[in-house]
Amino acid sequence: MAEYADGRTEAVSVTEPLVVEIDGRDTLEEALVLGDEVLIGQTVLEKLDLFMDSRRRRLVPNPAHPDQPVTKVKFTATRPAQRVTALLG
Repeated sequence: MAEYADGRTEAVSVTEPLVVEIDGRDTLEEALVLGDEVLIGQTVLEKLDLFMDSRRRRLVPNPAHPDQPVTKVKFTATRPAQRVTALLG
């Protein structure tokens, strides 16, 4: 289900994971099929560690990580770490 900015909702199709590549940075993402317009969402920009320079109307790498994207993760000391294999099994 997709919700538009005006509050309308609509059942839409979702693609298989696809590769989004911008300025030599890439990530896997699913896309909503809404017609013939391509929109890049905030999650893609976060995964690619890119910022929008609205003054120059372009995407720029995060100045803290200009050479490669870095993903931030939250560390919670109160939860024990689980093995990935346990989650997949």
